[in-house]
Amino acid sequence: MSKVSIGKKVPAFSAIATGDKKVKLSDFKGKNIVLYFYPKDSTPGCTLEGQDFRDNIRKFSARNTTILGVSRDKLSSHEKFKEKQKFPFDLLSDEDETLCELFDVIKEKNMYGKKVMGIERSTFLIDEKGVLRNEWRKVKVKGHVGEVLEAVKAL
Repeated sequence: MSKVSIGKKVPAFSAIATGDKKVKLSDFKGKNIVLYFYPKDSTPGCTLEGQDFRDNIRKFSARNTTILGVSRDKLSSHEKFKEKQKFPFDLLSDEDETLCELFDVIKEKNMYGKKVMGIERSTFLIDEKGVLRNEWRKVKVKGHVGEVLEAVKAL
């Protein structure tokens, strides 16, 4: 499977999601999608990022935009995380790293002095025709959701 690139259609994909769903890219035809990849459920940065998307959900919805979070955590972990944080959007479980590979977000990271492979916090904006319009890599949580919202407004 080839990697995504700005200005090109995102290849069809599917993943299991919270609420016992199987989500496909084609399910969102006619809607914009913010697909954000985060390292791990219930960790400080990932919680803050999810809360920021949650707190701005109305602004995204008003712009015909769906939010989807993705990590390699198990669905059971996602369900607890989503419920505890009251996220009004689905979290996709990518245990086999299919989506991570498609969006090229698995990177070498330094964890307590040890090199590990993990998800680099990244966000992708896909328009209503399924074309990748914007990407943010090496995301810093503070102010990020505002930047994404501005990009959605510019579509």
